[in-house]
Amino acid sequence: MATTRRAFIQNTALATTGVALSGMFTKVSASSYNRIMGANGKVNLAHIGIGNRGAEIIGDFAKTNLANVVALCDVDMGAKHTQGTMAKFPNATRFQDFRKMYDKMAKDIDAVTIAVPDFAHFPITVHSMALGKHVYVEKPMARTFHEVELMMKAAKKYPNVATQMGNQGHSEANYFQFKAWVEAGIIKDVTAITAHMNSPRRWHGWDTNIKKFPAAEPVPETLDWDTWLSAQMYHDFNKDFHYGQWRCWYDFGMGALGDWGAHILDTAHQFLDLGLPEEVTPLKLEGHNDYFYPMSSTIEFKFPKRKKMPPVVITWYDGINNQPKLPEGFGASELDSSIPTVNGQKAQAVKLNPGKEIYSKTLTFKGGSHASTLSIIPAEKAKEMEHKLPEVPKSPSNHFANFLLACQGKEKTRSPFEIAGPLSQVFCLGVMAQRLNQPIKFDRATKRITNNAFADAFLTGAPPRKGWEDYYKI
Repeated sequence: MATTRRAFIQNTALATTGVALSGMFTKVSASSYNRIMGANGKVNLAHIGIGNRGAEIIGDFAKTNLANVVALCDVDMGAKHTQGTMAKFPNATRFQDFRKMYDKMAKDIDAVTIAVPDFAHFPITVHSMALGKHVYVEKPMARTFHEVELMMKAAKKYPNVATQMGNQGHSEANYFQFKAWVEAGIIKDVTAITAHMNSPRRWHGWDTNIKKFPAAEPVPETLDWDTWLSAQMYHDFNKDFHYGQWRCWYDFGMGALGDWGAHILDTAHQFLDLGLPEEVTPLKLEGHNDYFYPMSSTIEFKFPKRKKMPPVVITWYDGINNQPKLPEGFGASELDSSIPTVNGQKAQAVKLNPGKEIYSKTLTFKGGSHASTLSIIPAEKAKEMEHKLPEVPKSPSNHFANFLLACQGKEKTRSPFEIAGPLSQVFCLGVMAQRLNQPIKFDRATKRITNNAFADAFLTGAPPRKGWEDYYKI
């Protein structure tokens, strides 16, 4: 049944005005947080989402040798893409529903990793935090602005819970270089950033004249489809919703911006203190439709002056033939070995690889994604600046070890919700502008959209399905 704009605004108005305390979020005792592992002990870890990307991060956590895997949870447990992980950890207890996992063995779990589709991040994360479990959740933090806001509130409510968003480059060379260069005054007075991800995406080639969701198909025997849907409104199963295909759809994923933005813009966002934008404008949306992401998008984000820093305009480009104009002296677009694979293949575009160009009043920088470091361009200017560059410290731990060490109280996470949340909300606003195909004016103080009541209601999104409401009362 279609939802009218009037009904949508009425149904979501209350949800955008505030949050309440109730239900599961008040029943946890402080002792839940204080069961710390011994000095030489390992973190008892549960993995939620164990195939595809989940399997990759499970391997990364295993390499740290800092955790015991005590539970595996996946709505498609036993499917081909989960069997490798199951075989690696035969002694871990297996579940298809995270709620049943916690009902049975909450006391045995110290921390969780969450590598499920974007739309399902929120309920699993807040449920875990309410039980005192440290949380590592893949990027972006959640699918809606309001869900991210609630996750940040939960982090304040449960300050002894370590949180980490999975933008792994935020613990590598890119993070430490950007921080050192800002502190040394090398990166200053930034006025513009272009960011781009121009590799082919899963939905490229789909029919943009779509009028309805794809037809229902039989649910695979291994899949608990109802639990997969989580708090999202009901959809019939179709193979184009499952596995990585969920990234294509507004109802489930965050498109190219949400998928790659956190790997390209994370350090600029944090160390330039960008916060939330005042305006978001879709400059180009090729193949715009109501269901899945455009074939190409150009989106402009305007950030105001911050203290002594000038306003910044970030322009995002995705789509195969939608590259930004490059500055003089850019040089080659070489594939950076630090950029991980996507479905086993490097994310390499024909003309330009994922990355960014940063323009300040005196210098121009180019950089890639993930752990890729910045270069000053052109080469002659880089040579001139060599003696002025500060020493960049080495990372004491990668992103996965950093999280587990934080669980043990030995480090602080580098991408906690207080840092990753506003970054994720930038992408939520960008996706709203894509979906609505309208510019957004945003009040940073009230966190409301001022020029469009329908867009303002979209900050919250559609109400959760029956039975999932309590997750939204933090």
